[in-house]
This record gives sequence, C-alpha cells and structure tokens, in this order.
Amino acid sequence: MQEIDWDVFQLDDLLAKVERNGVTFKEFLRTPSLSCSIYHLPVGSRDMASAHEEDELYLVLEGRGQLRVGETVHRVQQGTLMYVHAACDHAFFDIQEDLTVLAFFGSPVLELGRGRRFRHGRQQVSGAEADD
Repeated sequence: MQEIDWDVFQLDDLLAKVERNGVTFKEFLRTPSLSCSIYHLPVGSRDMASAHEEDELYLVLEGRGQLRVGETVHRVQQGTLMYVHAACDHAFFDIQEDLTVLAFFGSPVLELGRGRRFRHGRQQVSGAEADD
C-alpha cells in the first residue's frame, strides 16, 4: 500500500466489504509503523493465528467466540477490545456467531541480533541482507 499522511475510514464501509464466505483477512491500511485489517471468522471456523512480532489490538465488531492467549481463554463479543503483546501465542476459536474483528498491528520488533523483521508471519529482510 502507498504511504499516506492521513486517511479516513467509515466502519459501515469496511463492514460492507467483508467477504463472509469463509475465513478472510483484508488489510486496509499499512504504514511503516502500523497496519490495520478487518478479519472475519464464520461460525465453527478456527483461526490459524499464532504469535507475531508486533503488538496487536483487536476490536470485535460483530459476533461471539473465544480468544486463547497463551494458556488463558477469554470470551469475546461485540465491543470487546483486546491487546496481545508481540510474540504471544494466541488464536480465536469456538466461534459461536460469525466474528468480525478490526486488527491493529504495531511496528514489527527486530529479531535480536539478526536485523530481521517479521510481519504477520512473513519475514521482511532489512539492512545488508536486502542487497543479497
């Protein structure tokens, strides 16, 4: 996505664009320090999420289910706001009503001593490695 100085998003517009025929993850904003996505999980589906190298903030827009963070399980529903620390193992499960979530990801944390960054499970090479 192109870097911008500002943008405005309407929740109704984002929700209208959600594909509701399966698990979907649609990024609508990416800057060097933040990315935002809308995530949809239908009833009975399982989240394939795992630990990321970014802090994350989730806001449930619709539905009900559960979020496992480490060994702890949290019930989530419309209006639930959850923070998950970088590299903390987590996943949504037991989706009881179609779950639609806004996901905010902070800047990736540098892997110590290697200069590599990971964003949502994808490695991004930085520094001298980018020239190879």
